[in-house]
Amino acid sequence: MVNVLDYFDFLGNVVPALRTIIVAVLVFVIFNFIFNRVKNSLLKIAKTKKQISNVEIFSRLLKYVLILIVVIFAIFSYSGSLTGLGIGIGLFSAALGWALQKPITGIAGWIMVVTKRPFEIGDRIIIGDVRGDVKDISLTHIYLREIGGIVQGEENSGRIIMVPNSKLFEQDITNYTLQDEYVLDQVSVTITYESNLDNAMKVILQATKRVLDKYVQGSKKEPYIRTFFRADGVDVRVRYFTPAHNLQEINSYITQEILKIIHKNKDVEIAYPHTEVIYREKD
Repeated sequence: MVNVLDYFDFLGNVVPALRTIIVAVLVFVIFNFIFNRVKNSLLKIAKTKKQISNVEIFSRLLKYVLILIVVIFAIFSYSGSLTGLGIGIGLFSAALGWALQKPITGIAGWIMVVTKRPFEIGDRIIIGDVRGDVKDISLTHIYLREIGGIVQGEENSGRIIMVPNSKLFEQDITNYTLQDEYVLDQVSVTITYESNLDNAMKVILQATKRVLDKYVQGSKKEPYIRTFFRADGVDVRVRYFTPAHNLQEINSYITQEILKIIHKNKDVEIAYPHTEVIYREKD
C-alpha cells in the first residue's frame, strides 16, 4: 500500500511538469510559426540592404525574447507562486552565469551590435586582422564571408569565418560601407622621365573615366591624379571612388584600359626595371 501511495505521489509531481513542458513547447511552436511567416513576408518587400538587415536582426531579437518569456512562463506555471518564480529565476541566472561566463560577454557584444549598429548584414568590415562581408549576426558569433585569405586582394575566398561577439570589445572594427557603398582606391602607373607627363595624366584619367562612367553618378566624385617622383620615373596615381564589393574587379578593368590607351601613345612610356648601355665618345 505504501508503494502505491508513493507511486501516486510521484505521478502528482511528474504530471504538472509534463503539462508545463507540453504547453511551453506548443506556445513556442505556434509563435515561431507566426514569426517565420511575418519574417518571410517582410523579407519579400524589403528592397535595401539596411531593410533586409533590420528584418534579420530584429526577428532574431524577438525570437530570443519569446524564448525568455516561455521559460519564465514555464517556471511560474510549475511553481504556482511568485516566490517559486523568484527562486527559479535566481537559480537559473546563477547556473547560467557560472556555465556561460565567456558567452555572456558575447551576448553583450551582440546587444552592442543591435543597439549601436556599427555594421549591418551585407557590410564589408575588418575585425582585427579578419576581413569579410557580414553574412549573419547571431547571439554568439558574427559570420563573415572571408575577403582575401587564400588569395591576396579584395575578393571573396569562398570561406566563412565565425568571429566570437566577445572579440568586438577587444578588436578595432573597420566598416568599408558605413557611410555609403563607395571607398577610395587607386591605380598606379610609373612612366619614364622622357615621357610627356601632361599627356600621360590625360590618357590615364580618360581611361579611368571610361570604366567608371556608371559609378561616378552614384559616388558624385570624379577621379583625380596625384604624381610622385621615383628613382626610375614619375609615379602617376589615379584615385577614384568605387563600390567596395567591386573593388578588385574595377581596379583590374582600369589597369587593362590604361595599358591599352598608353600603347597607342608614342610619347608615353611605362617605366620598368631594365638595363640600357649607352656609349659616348670623349673629346
